[in-house]
Amino acid sequence: MATVLVTGANRGIGLEFCKQLKTRGDEVIAACRNSNADLDALGVRVETLDVTSDEQVAALAQRLEGTSIDVLINNAGILTSETLDELNFDQIRQQFEVNSLGPLRVTAGLRHLMPQGAKVGIVTSRMGSLTDNTSGSRYGYRMSKAAVNMAGVSLAHDLKDAGVAVAILHPGFVRTDMTGHNGVLDPDESVRGLLARLDEVTLETSGTFWHTNGEVLPW
Repeated sequence: MATVLVTGANRGIGLEFCKQLKTRGDEVIAACRNSNADLDALGVRVETLDVTSDEQVAALAQRLEGTSIDVLINNAGILTSETLDELNFDQIRQQFEVNSLGPLRVTAGLRHLMPQGAKVGIVTSRMGSLTDNTSGSRYGYRMSKAAVNMAGVSLAHDLKDAGVAVAILHPGFVRTDMTGHNGVLDPDESVRGLLARLDEVTLETSGTFWHTNGEVLPW
């Protein structure tokens, strides 16, 4: 049994992570800004966390002192849509705060709780791939996901000596609130693949950018 902390745990992919982890017998710590009935019904440990807040990350680390985190899944994220004709720089900055800096802030704040052999998952998007960008627009989301991809590669290098592997994960086009329930995958199918990628990652493959289906994605 592993202890797994999931950010953005109250809906969508994060909630599905908590469901599947609980079902397979892992100890789940569900971190989110606000819980809800669906999350409460799982019977997992719920912790308040805004990933944009240094103070809240530090407070969470204090509350978890003495807990060994075997897997940290940085899932919290936001999506807004910007075109060149309709740029909202406040929205773009907020996406960087949540999508790019959030995973780095949480990983840095909790890494002292992660033993050798622990793993970090970063739920990103292939929309952060420069090679895969064939349509433009969505400036904040694309840029923030490209930035967190770079953070994931750096973390893979920096955490290697501590024995901690990092998986950079694209969930697929998933039917959630974030996508307006458009997509080609349901959350349960996406998360099954993401958990398989996390289970498989090693120090030798740390820093790889994977699709939930196991395909290695271009940068």
